[in-house]
Amino acid sequence: MLNNGLRWFDAGVNLFSAQYDADRPQVMQNASAAGVDTMLLISSDLAETADNLSWCQSHNNCLTTAGVHPHQAAAVAPDWQTQLEQLLKLEHVVAVGECGLDFNRMFSPQAQQIQVFETQLSLAKTTGKAVYLHERDAFDTQISLLKQHQISHGIAHCFTGDTTQLKAYLDLGLYIGITGWLCDERRGQLLQQAMPYLPADRLILETDAPYLLPRNLANKPKSRRNEPAFISAIATQLSDLTGWSVADIARHSEHNARQLFHREHS
Repeated sequence: MLNNGLRWFDAGVNLFSAQYDADRPQVMQNASAAGVDTMLLISSDLAETADNLSWCQSHNNCLTTAGVHPHQAAAVAPDWQTQLEQLLKLEHVVAVGECGLDFNRMFSPQAQQIQVFETQLSLAKTTGKAVYLHERDAFDTQISLLKQHQISHGIAHCFTGDTTQLKAYLDLGLYIGITGWLCDERRGQLLQQAMPYLPADRLILETDAPYLLPRNLANKPKSRRNEPAFISAIATQLSDLTGWSVADIARHSEHNARQLFHREHS
């Protein structure tokens, strides 16, 4: 993908997915060639946080979240909260998560998901870190907990909801993470309909790579694997829906991500 001189901040990359084991450095080179100059690596558990941190220490264009995904809530160690508190003090860690609720597959019991989520919300409040939110089939419970904990600093990661849900997150003061789900004519219709209600100053783009390959990509890889290098395809789709230029989308998204994660421009 050509970068056309635009700079991108990819606010969601699962860099330690097994799909990248064979060519992780090449994925980074592809991203750089496409104008992606900053990436936020997503942690699903504290072991992945450690992998992400090790990578960040030798790649100054990478940041990371630290936290526990709801799928992993039942597998936390007895001292996980203490471990997370220490991780959140580290320079490269800019958000708590990926955390939230997932009542779709129920890989962890609902009560344990809620307990682990609430602990992370409390840590976000005490540390001033952004909350990096996951939600699936649990919106009402999640929004209630966010209000209860007075969360106003964070991002609805990989938002796939409708206009009502979008407005609820915006009312809390949160940013909205837009992925290749927007480019899916089969599953993304409600999200597409919500885009006129998304203000430019709350927009953040993220690929969620290697997942959610944009279906509007001109030359799709045979592997169907997404990469940060494909982030501009999401912007192209958003431009078609809103009338904003791709350049404006890139500029707003990067600025908003830096605001959220307290990172000055490199």
